[in-house]
Amino acid sequence: MAYTVLARKYRSQTFDEVVGQDPIAKTLKNAIKTGRVAHAYLFAGTRGVGKTTMARVLAKALNCLSVDAPTTDPCCKCDSCVAISAGEDIDVVEIDGASNRGIDEVRELRQNAIYRPARCRFKIYIIDEVHMLTVPAFNALLKTLEEPPSHVKFIFATTEPNKVIATIQSRCQRFDFSNISPASIAEQLRFILGQEKIEYEPDLVVPLARMANGSMRDGLSLLDRLISTGVQPLSCDLLEEYLGRPDSEKIHTLIGQIGDSKAAETLAATEDLIRSGLGEVQIADALIECMRDLMVIKSAGCDTDLLMLTEQQRKRAGELAEKFDTAALIYNITALEKLRWALRNSDTPRALLDASVLRFALSEHFLNIDELVARLQAGSGTTVKKKDLTAANSRSDAETQGRERTESHSARGQAADAESQPASPEPPAPSELSDIESIRSNWQRILEIIGARLGSGTAALLKGASPKRFEDGQLTLEFDASAQIQKQMCESNGRAEQIQSLLSEHSGSPIRIRFQVASQEQKQAQTPTERPDRDGFVARRTSTQRKNEIVSDPAVREVLLGLNATVTGIEEDPAD
Repeated sequence: MAYTVLARKYRSQTFDEVVGQDPIAKTLKNAIKTGRVAHAYLFAGTRGVGKTTMARVLAKALNCLSVDAPTTDPCCKCDSCVAISAGEDIDVVEIDGASNRGIDEVRELRQNAIYRPARCRFKIYIIDEVHMLTVPAFNALLKTLEEPPSHVKFIFATTEPNKVIATIQSRCQRFDFSNISPASIAEQLRFILGQEKIEYEPDLVVPLARMANGSMRDGLSLLDRLISTGVQPLSCDLLEEYLGRPDSEKIHTLIGQIGDSKAAETLAATEDLIRSGLGEVQIADALIECMRDLMVIKSAGCDTDLLMLTEQQRKRAGELAEKFDTAALIYNITALEKLRWALRNSDTPRALLDASVLRFALSEHFLNIDELVARLQAGSGTTVKKKDLTAANSRSDAETQGRERTESHSARGQAADAESQPASPEPPAPSELSDIESIRSNWQRILEIIGARLGSGTAALLKGASPKRFEDGQLTLEFDASAQIQKQMCESNGRAEQIQSLLSEHSGSPIRIRFQVASQEQKQAQTPTERPDRDGFVARRTSTQRKNEIVSDPAVREVLLGLNATVTGIEEDPAD
């Protein structure tokens, strides 16, 4: 007797057996109970999620011969149910839309549809991959689909519903089949392994279910391939050896080296994966999957139900997650997703992959946007590493500790450096924040306090603003018309709330902050800028010329190229 693959042998036979599509099954059962079965259905969803299976179950429910009317529980034993399950019933016609896509086939269908079924209640047409029909074929089907004979039902299945013309979709009841969750696939795999009396390691089922990517048929096909190896018990090693799944330990090693910022070790870990037979795209996919797990752990903890991992895998992922922050993981996943498409079309995919993993490992050498804006507005073009900035930000804490220590001879140099740093700005008295004039006169000191408490990036952004009004506890700060970006950055990431809290603390009463941009009439984009030349004559240069000079600066050009950015506006210091 010929072998029947698992996907066919364990195909669901009733509504209750269909895995992962409970809402659709419940809706169809209620339609049968209330006598509201439509004349046409459109089942849409990715491959292997149960579209054709649900169509056959619905056909059996409508045509089961063991009862006198459509039923939600077909017997699966009568001649009609058995023939429908085998795809051989004369009254349930299954058509492959890919090979019967022309207008002639549809005309033949229309001619046959007028005849009543031979033995069942309904003549049912199941058209798989219906999106493959030509436009003339769709148009030929329209009239029959809109007003079919009472004994005819249509069930269309497609993986690409967007290719089904709107006039067809409007004549159908559409059901969108969702991807099946890994947990549901894993449960079904355990059931089938038990039925087949096949030994397996408990850790096998979870990664196998994740490899199915939401498709039950794909999961059963993968299980068939493992069983065909003849090795028992089935183990995770077989996934790596026979199904091409990346070695999880090697992926974890690569991510660990990235998290430790070890460039040479990162390249060596990538080379190890390449030598194991993986392609660059497979490595990128594995990194995306693993980093997504780390991102979830950072956001929801190791015990979250959002992860399908064994206890050992959760522990290992938790250790790796400590090496990253959430923002870095989000960036890495986004960059890897873009990298996948580049790798497929590149003549040098290995170089692209190496460059990307090194970019992740050496991320400490790159500035965040707040520090970048601060340095640009401060006029510095020096190349700086992120770790250097972190050290600079923490210097004040170290200096304070140094002052409190008894100075020894060996530490005297460090203490002297600490004492040479300027003292923290003295906060303004509450009376100095009582009206707009006092705020304006103390604005520079306020900016120094903001820089010390909230960071130099926030203070640098506010340098482009000036106090405009202070009424009923609301302070209005106005930006130049060219400083839209600075205003938006002040309003994002909770900066406005931090500034309000700091000012309220020093004023003794609540202060609200409102940001605004000067009206367009005040913007003088083309007003010439006057500067004396070497001979004392005044040269008049337009803002466009000034912009070109600034963009041509080597430091600015390096920043723009590194960030793939463009200049949207330039604000000059009036003191220059």
